[in-house]
This record gives sequence, C-alpha cells and structure tokens, in this order.
Amino acid sequence: MTQTADTETSAGTDFIRAIVADDNRTGKFGGNVITRFPPEPNGYLHIGHAKSACLNFGLAAENGGHCNMRFDDTNPTREEVEYVNSILNDVQWLGWDWGDNLFYASDYFGELYEMAVDLIRKGKAFVDDLTFDEIQEYRGTLTEPGRESPYRERSVGENLDLFRRMRAGEFDEGSRVLRAKIDMASPNLQLRDPVLYRILKASHHRTGDDWVIYPMYDFAHGQSDSIEGVTHSICTLEFEVHRALYDWCLDALEIYHPQQIEFARLNLTYTVLSKRRLIQLVEGEYVNGWDHPRLLRAHRRGQARHVDRHCPAGELHPRGPEQARAKGDGSAGPGEAGNRELPGWGGRVRRVGEQPRGRQRGTPLAALLADAVHRAC
Repeated sequence: MTQTADTETSAGTDFIRAIVADDNRTGKFGGNVITRFPPEPNGYLHIGHAKSACLNFGLAAENGGHCNMRFDDTNPTREEVEYVNSILNDVQWLGWDWGDNLFYASDYFGELYEMAVDLIRKGKAFVDDLTFDEIQEYRGTLTEPGRESPYRERSVGENLDLFRRMRAGEFDEGSRVLRAKIDMASPNLQLRDPVLYRILKASHHRTGDDWVIYPMYDFAHGQSDSIEGVTHSICTLEFEVHRALYDWCLDALEIYHPQQIEFARLNLTYTVLSKRRLIQLVEGEYVNGWDHPRLLRAHRRGQARHVDRHCPAGELHPRGPEQARAKGDGSAGPGEAGNRELPGWGGRVRRVGEQPRGRQRGTPLAALLADAVHRAC
C-alpha cells in the first residue's frame, strides 16, 4: 500500500523521507534505497524537473543507495536524441552522477512484450478493434460506468494470434490496441480496461524499425521499476490516480513490486512548467527560442549553477510545499488585455518584454531558480 500524507513525520523530516526511514527500520526492502529519475526525451528539462531530479538522486544518496537515470522512450513520434543528450547534460550540471545506472525503457521492449503475452495467457488482456474515439466513448464518465468492448471476450488463442500479428506489422496504426481486462465500472477511470500497447509505425531513436508496437507509459512504468529493482518509485501528484494501475499490473504479473509515492510537482505562479506547453511557446514563436529568459529551463548557456542539490527536509508535502505553496497547474497567470492566447490552451501568454507580476526588474534568473527549488523541495 502506498503511503502519502497519513505518514507521521518528525520535526525537520518530510513525509517521503519518513516513509523511507520507516522502510529501512522495518527492513521492507532489505535496507536498500533505489530510486529513479525517468524523463521522457520529448523536450528540455525545466526547473520542475530539477526538483524531481534533486529529490530522487538526493534521497538515494542520503540513504547509501543509488538513483537510476532512465529515459521513458516509449513514444518514437515525439522523442529525439537531442533531448536525450540535453537531459543528460542538465542532470550532470545539477551535480548528479548516475554511474553505471543509465537505462532506457526501450532496453526492456522485449521483456515488456513477453509480459503483455503473459497477461493475455492469464486472460487479463485482450486485443481490441475499437477506434480511439470509440474507446473514449465506451469509457464512461466519473458518474457513469463504462461499457465493455464487444471484443472483450475474445479467446486467449485469438488474442495471442492478433497480438503477434500486431507485433509483425500486419495492421494499420489505430486499427487495434491491447487493453487490460480489469473493471469497466471502476470508480477509477484508469482501471476501465486501459490501453497497454498501441501500433506506431515510426522509427525509434534507439531500436530503429525493430518495433511497430509500443507500450503505453502506464504499462512500461511499473515493470521497468520492477526490472531495475527500484524500491521507491517517486512520482508527481498527477500520477496518484495511476497508482492503482501500477499496482494491478505488477500484481497480475506476479513480479517484484516497488512502492509508488506521490509528491506535488513544482508550479510557479505566472510561469509555464510543462514540456509540451513550452514546445508550443517556442514553435509558435511566442518567445524568442529556448534560451528566452522567461522559460525556466533547468540549464541554459551562461547561467551559473546556484540550485541547491539537496532538497531541505521539512518542506515536502504531497499536496504541495506548505500544502500547496505553488498554485495552479503550471499555466500562466491571468492575462492582461491584448495578450495572445495559445491555441488549444486556455492560459494566456504575456507579450515578449512584459514583466510578470511579483518579479522585480533586474532580479538575477539564477537567484530565482535557486530560491524556487530551495522553497519547493
């Protein structure tokens, strides 16, 4: 059972460190502490990632363990080698060394495929022919249960055959997916027969054209943790609702089960902290490139390193520092008249050159970064 805010903490100790200390005291993982920092290589790191990196690497270092540097490279349509190299440089710039523990989810594509086959053999996964829109429609809502797919009761033999043919590239993208068979009436929408594998006929930056099916993050996440022997899988709070699926996959496969713990992601008022949204800002020319000073990347040219590597104890809270010191979802603050609106996103972006409220002109960016990470960690 994953623990969060209900864990008692002593003065000067945050709830995550209290959980780890208790696990060490009881010998839950044999006294080992193995964490991981698993960014997707689909953009540059920002200051929110710096918080996560410092927490994961720092927690392992404090307990004589190690932190795995792992790339979640399960979507070849969005990932680039440039981002891989940039992320590695940024983590080193923050002062962390992963040693021999550099991994990629793509290292495990073969094992993950066999795990999916195992779920099919156990009658816990099936190949579905519904389209993406139909799957969403059948999923139901928070107040209404979903509906089972008409393909849900295919035989084990038929599912194995179809999945192998998906692997061989016989079917078009979007024509079939592999789904877990869990509970379409679950109050947790993540358990309503989630998609585990989809067809993507795209070259991967490491495996080339060896694969045309790729695991979803929720399927690769827990199993990669298990393969690597991770003890404490520390995620940001948006993954709290995914924890049930994390646990279900590991239990269904009957493999080693790490512990997922969630903490609040770093959000700064009037600041965008999302790789996806930052890419929109740059590609839409809302800012002057990736080195624009209002994009709080973890590292940029000419910027001194002042970020405290070790998150101080006592300020981590599952709902945010001081129970949500940082507000909102990382989007920009209320816009002023004349601001441009980012297409497909309700937030507003101030014009280049405008000063965000709350920041004094001339405040060094490095000082802002250091203060933000120190306060949020």
